[in-house]
Amino acid sequence: APGMRFERDAQSQPGDATSVPQITPITPSYVLEQKAIREQTADDTVRTLFGTPEPYRIGPGDILSVVVWDHPELVLPTATYAILGGTTGISIGDSAAGIPGYLVSADGYVQFPYIGMVRVAGMTELEARDLLLRGARDHIENPQITLRILGFRSKRIYVEGEVKTPGSVAINDVPMTLMEALNRTGGVLPTADRSQINVTRGGQTIRVSLPDLLRRGLNPSSIALQSGDIVRVVPREESKVFVLGEVTRPTTMVLRDGRLTLNEALGEAGGPNQATADSSQIFVVRSNAQARPEVYHLDARSASALAVAENFELKPKDVIFVDAGDLVRWNRFITLLFPSAQTVQTIRTIN
Repeated sequence: APGMRFERDAQSQPGDATSVPQITPITPSYVLEQKAIREQTADDTVRTLFGTPEPYRIGPGDILSVVVWDHPELVLPTATYAILGGTTGISIGDSAAGIPGYLVSADGYVQFPYIGMVRVAGMTELEARDLLLRGARDHIENPQITLRILGFRSKRIYVEGEVKTPGSVAINDVPMTLMEALNRTGGVLPTADRSQINVTRGGQTIRVSLPDLLRRGLNPSSIALQSGDIVRVVPREESKVFVLGEVTRPTTMVLRDGRLTLNEALGEAGGPNQATADSSQIFVVRSNAQARPEVYHLDARSASALAVAENFELKPKDVIFVDAGDLVRWNRFITLLFPSAQTVQTIRTIN
């Protein structure tokens, strides 16, 4: 008979008996167990990104404004006593020529009159000011010094994907949280999957779901980003599932904020075809990291099984397949066989 069918003993790797897919029944106990594991794993993983905001620490490439009050001879020729009204987060490739101040060298030093080379890398504004203050006391009576970071150039994170203005974002004196980074890039687009915001740090990628965090009462602003982090907002189009086989309307659909149950997917496809489907043979086929199929089986001969299906959550790229009944396969075989038999009989009659 034509058409696709599910074969329980089919080998995904020909000649390898161990590549036969393991079929897991979808039962109430299984879906509840998986739900608890999923929530605990997501909570433990995301909490590794939580942190307390720390004061900005000076780094190589930053530009400092240093003013010694009542000593205009110590002010840079291009600067004045009026410290610039705002700070600047300079993008990669921008020049610092337009910002008057002391440039922190690659090894973390600045050169200041009378004091000489001073290492300020790793210090906060207040710590660097106190350091200059101690050095200036040997040359100036009762010095009054103001130090401020004018150009933030040493630390940045990178935001890509479905945001309005993807690119690098300089970390400044405002704590860089996940929400701050998204806001600075114009916010997420309507095409974004808010349940799949990937944060890559040190070679490890952690998936953050904003709807899940809010549902569990966790503040996304508690996720503190670090210099070098990469934030990728995944498009919704990458979160598709496919419904095939004996359903009323085979279709492709997108997860809603990262969630879609088996029951909802079957409903969107019009449900199993009452004339052709074997409702005891509903399968969810999922690919793992080794390209081997993971198969989940729902026996929905009774409509009560839909209550179980409502608690089975799908993942992106899942395939839902509803197999045909044996009688339907036989009828399709006969339908194709009869025209061939009639053709042979007609040829014999003519001869």
